[in-house]
Amino acid sequence: MTKDVLVFVEQRDGLFLPAALQAITAAKELAGKTGGRVTAALIGQGVGPLADELDKAGVAAIYIADAEPLAKYNALTYTRALAEVIAKADPQIVLMAASFMGRDLSPRVAMRMNGGLATDCTELDLDGQGVLLVKRPIFNGKAFNKVHFNANKIQIATVRPNTFAAPSGGEGAAERIEVAFASEDGDTRQVTKEIAKTGGGEKDVTEASIVVSGGRSLKSEENFKIVYDLAHVLDGAVGASRAACDAGYQPHSRQVGLTGKTVTPQLYIACGISGAIQHQAGMRGSRRIVAINTDPEAPIFKIADYGIVADLFKIVPLLTEEVKKVRAG
Repeated sequence: MTKDVLVFVEQRDGLFLPAALQAITAAKELAGKTGGRVTAALIGQGVGPLADELDKAGVAAIYIADAEPLAKYNALTYTRALAEVIAKADPQIVLMAASFMGRDLSPRVAMRMNGGLATDCTELDLDGQGVLLVKRPIFNGKAFNKVHFNANKIQIATVRPNTFAAPSGGEGAAERIEVAFASEDGDTRQVTKEIAKTGGGEKDVTEASIVVSGGRSLKSEENFKIVYDLAHVLDGAVGASRAACDAGYQPHSRQVGLTGKTVTPQLYIACGISGAIQHQAGMRGSRRIVAINTDPEAPIFKIADYGIVADLFKIVPLLTEEVKKVRAG
């Protein structure tokens, strides 16, 4: 086994997933310790132009599986394609984003390659023998455990979004290595006909670096407009508490919390959210937390970095206007 670190760079409709590029930064840190290179796996159809973009991320080689059956994500075809890339690249470590695709694909590939797997990792390092050692949250972020890999097997980890920064620039000279892919009869067991998109073009809360969330205190779907306005000027995503979603103010696809989605943005702004433990379970991993609430005893203030005891209907529009002034200046 070589000491290279391979990153599966997830792409959708010709666009890279930001969290997948962030995994390259993690890979560079590890490769600096293993003494190997950072390589990338690019899977899809017509992904040649994307390979040129990957040059900017500073990878040494790009393994490309380009075929019509790979046009849309399919667990069966992508598992086989990535396994074939791994077999050809022969890396020590494989990283990918802890996205919906990553959560589905990583255990399948680990099983196929007889490797070890740790998911949703927030820290990655090597032990004294140069074997991958990672830290990952458990019990909804209330505790962490460290996972030590077997040195004799492939080491696979998914990286939590927004844990690492975007990769620095490269020299634009990454080696291209084609990996042949052919359909098999068993592929017809699963056919991806359409990938549905929700949210009206809004960012997904699990991938955004800034999330502005609203609670039941907004009182209606129409009032959520002030939350959207702030999120848009910050180039962020809109989230909501379970109470707001249950009341019909926002779709459950935007729900943040124990029974919703877990988010780890650089900035999380909670507007009119009391901060029950179920909500905290979905956002307490945020880098910076700002809470706006009229109740000074609201639980959200105990975990917030900055708290504003005020009426959100007055403060949120003011914040939006101030951000616009800063951006304009």
